[in-house]
Amino acid sequence: MATETTIGHIEQLVDGILAEEPEYFRVQVKIKPTNNIKVYIDGDNGITIEKCVRFNRRLYKLIEESAIFPEGDFSLELSSPGVDEPLKMKRQYVKNIGRFIEIVFNDGSIKEGKLLEIADEDIIIEVTTGKSKSIITQQLVIPFNSIKTITVQIKF
Repeated sequence: MATETTIGHIEQLVDGILAEEPEYFRVQVKIKPTNNIKVYIDGDNGITIEKCVRFNRRLYKLIEESAIFPEGDFSLELSSPGVDEPLKMKRQYVKNIGRFIEIVFNDGSIKEGKLLEIADEDIIIEVTTGKSKSIITQQLVIPFNSIKTITVQIKF
């Protein structure tokens, strides 16, 4: 069974690999009861499949060498967070400026808008309401402490 210590150890290994290429960053590490390790990495300008493969190979070797899992009883999946995954850190917000997002607030209410700015304590989004001649566009400042999740919305 994975413990916080095991996750912390793997996070350190990931951070060590990524320290050599600071444009990439760790988003999350999860371990399922079957010792299936899921590592999510992102980049300030996205991340390629080739980069994920390289990071995966290096990390797999480090996990094996550190003998965190006896008998080598683990599997590793390393990828970027999927489009449907909520944003987890400010670096992800920055790379999504200009995109449409859905905000779920702590009270369960939802608002969609275009992400314009990120500050230390809040974000600014642009919200457009109304139809044809009565369109209203306004900018809203939303404090981080009122946000439960933010997910990028794909618009075609």
